[in-house]
Amino acid sequence: MRKKSLGFTLSTLLLALSFPAQAQQQKIYRIGVVYPGGPLRETIDGLRAGLKELGLAEGKQFTLAIEETKGDIKAAEAAAKNFEREKVDLIFVTAGTVIAAAKQATTSVPIVFCIGSDPVAAKLVDDFARPGGRLTGVHYLVRDLTAKRLQILKEILPKLSRVLTFYNPATRVATEAAAMAREEATRLGVKLLERHVKSSDELRKGLQALKAGEADALIYIPDATVISQAQLIIDTAKAKKLPTMFQDESLVAQGGLASYGQNYQEIGRLAAKYVQRVLTGTSPKDLRIETIENTDLTINLKTAKELGVSVPPQVLARAKRVIK
Repeated sequence: MRKKSLGFTLSTLLLALSFPAQAQQQKIYRIGVVYPGGPLRETIDGLRAGLKELGLAEGKQFTLAIEETKGDIKAAEAAAKNFEREKVDLIFVTAGTVIAAAKQATTSVPIVFCIGSDPVAAKLVDDFARPGGRLTGVHYLVRDLTAKRLQILKEILPKLSRVLTFYNPATRVATEAAAMAREEATRLGVKLLERHVKSSDELRKGLQALKAGEADALIYIPDATVISQAQLIIDTAKAKKLPTMFQDESLVAQGGLASYGQNYQEIGRLAAKYVQRVLTGTSPKDLRIETIENTDLTINLKTAKELGVSVPPQVLARAKRVIK
């Protein structure tokens, strides 16, 4: 009896000692990421930094599975559907059309987004204060700053008379931004040259077909397909001596002339708190969507010199960052 009692006691003790070890085994959250490419990669870097600040280490508390769709909406739908099938804990998505594709392709997985246009108008959520579904995230200004970008471009290039843009006319946000650009161009006495593209291939062909002197500058209209090919746009524009105006400073660092908007890395960092809260049990429907309104102007003087552009002192004085 004494041996049996001793054996039972030892078994109980070993079982009890095993519980702390089991409790220490933290769950590793699996996050699926879908983005169109281009500078929006910066939001993923920001997400990593933000999660680290919140005490979540990549590889220990979370892993990222990243799918770059290169502006292909069908690829975005397939990636989101596959992530849900694999039972990821959350999907992180950037760009309006990609977010819409992810929502349509899935039924239950929570989604945290970074979007540059109104998510309520896009019918992605019910309301900013109470999203009401399985989507929430960060809203920043891309579409709404279209006219201001054109104004600044005109300040940089006082003789600007023809400005070129590429976008997909089937995309609501792009057509709305184009209308804003058109109206502002008329006010400034500038002609807006609109080139419609529905795929990355059409955009490449459109860029290759550009003739010398066809336009005085190129301005970005928010479009997932176009932004996925940002580096190609920058390289082609520089080769054809065409000044460019973008929305994110990372593209100016890569050779664009100027940008006016918000920092994608900072947007991703702010979105990390939504990811963290959803992963730890808060429903997206209860997380108020945050709007980021601060904007920065960035100028690349090295590119300006290569293009023969003299940036006015009053514009340089307003720039938060000047690349030399």
